[in-house]
Amino acid sequence: MRDALFSIGAVGRLDEIDEADTVIVPNRPYVETPSRPALLAALRRAHQRGARMVGLCTGAFTLAEAGLLDGRRATVHWNLADEFRARFPAVRLEPDVLFVDDGDVLTSAGSAAALDLGLHLVRRDHGAEIANHVSRRLVFAAYRDGGQRQFVERPMPPAADQSLAPMMAWAQQCLDEPLTVADLARRCGMSVGSLHRRFRAEIGTTPLAWLTVERVTLACRLIEQGGHGLEAVARRAGLGTGANMRALFQRHVGVSPADYRRRFYGPAPLPSDRDATDRTS
Repeated sequence: MRDALFSIGAVGRLDEIDEADTVIVPNRPYVETPSRPALLAALRRAHQRGARMVGLCTGAFTLAEAGLLDGRRATVHWNLADEFRARFPAVRLEPDVLFVDDGDVLTSAGSAAALDLGLHLVRRDHGAEIANHVSRRLVFAAYRDGGQRQFVERPMPPAADQSLAPMMAWAQQCLDEPLTVADLARRCGMSVGSLHRRFRAEIGTTPLAWLTVERVTLACRLIEQGGHGLEAVARRAGLGTGANMRALFQRHVGVSPADYRRRFYGPAPLPSDRDATDRTS
C-alpha cells in the first residue's frame, strides 16, 4: 500500500516480455530509484525486435533509462517535466500534451491521460466503434486528442445541473447539421465567450475543436460499418466535402479516409455511391 493505493505483484516472468507485441511500462512511485538492469535490458530487447513500447506517466522515466526515448518525442506529467528534462536531455520532451504517439513508442502524462492513451491504442488497433464502446463502459470521454494541453491548473468542477453534458449529448445527435459554436451557446443559454471559457475549464479544448473531433469519430464509425461512399460519409458526419474530410482525417487520425477503410476492412461502398474521393484519397 502507498498513499491509499495498492500494487499488483508480477504474474509472469520477466523473460515473457520477449514474446509481447505491446509492452506497457506502468507508473512507478519513486522515479529517483534506478530501474533494475535486467528490466532495462528486457525493454531494449523488446524494442529492438519491433515491439510497441508504451510508457504510462512515470513509466516514461523507465523507457528513458533504457535509452528508448533518445531523440524521440515523449511526454510526462507536468509536475515532473523539469526533473525529466534534467535527467534525459536527449529526449524531445513535450510537457504540455496529454500523450505522444511517436509510432512504436508512446507515452502519456498523468493517470487520466493514461486512459486517453489506452483508448487511443484501442482505436488504433480495433477502430472507433470498439473504442467508443470501451469509453462508455469506463464512463470516460470517448476521445481527447493527444495534443490537448494537460490540466495544469483546473478549477473545481461545476454542479451537475450546470454541466455541459446535456448540450454535448444533444450536439452528438445533430452532427450532420451545420452546427456552429453560436448554436451550442444558445443551447446552453450562455454567450459564445462564456461557452469558450467553460469548455476550456471543463473539457480542455475549444467548442469547435470538440465538435470537429466528434464529427471525425462519427465518420470513422460510418466507414467501419461500410456501405457508404466517402462523400456520403462526409455529409452524414457533418464534415461537408470529401476533400475537407481528407484534411481532417490526416490531422486527427493520421491516415486518409480510404486508407482507414482499407485498414479496418469495411465493406466496399455501394457502386452507385463511388465518387472522386474514393479514387483520390
